[in-house]
Amino acid sequence: MSIATDTSTRPPAADAPGWSPVCPLERLEPERGVAALVDGAQVALFRTGDELFALDNLDPVGGAYVLSRGIVGSRGGTPTVASPLHKQVYDLRTGACLDLPGVAVPRHDVRCRDGLVEVRLRREG
Repeated sequence: MSIATDTSTRPPAADAPGWSPVCPLERLEPERGVAALVDGAQVALFRTGDELFALDNLDPVGGAYVLSRGIVGSRGGTPTVASPLHKQVYDLRTGACLDLPGVAVPRHDVRCRDGLVEVRLRREG
């Protein structure tokens, strides 16, 4: 999601079910990840240029909550994060592993409203 295109024309967070405030936008350093606890789930947040991304923090290959500490980059124009454990690369837009077919990290909705980063969990079910 583009940071610049999210405007205040949306209803306030209290009127939008599922959105949880996480932190001010300026707390997210570009090209770095940060972990957050959102409704009991560990989420890895990333800011790249003018975009925000949210994935589960759990590395599905290594089995540890470490993706927020991964290396942010790109592959063929796709924004990515590489796991700090075994270096598998994940597409920040979809959560798909670019190195292992069929492996993916759940992604979540993220937006910035009035300078505050908010996340809405996507629960499989």
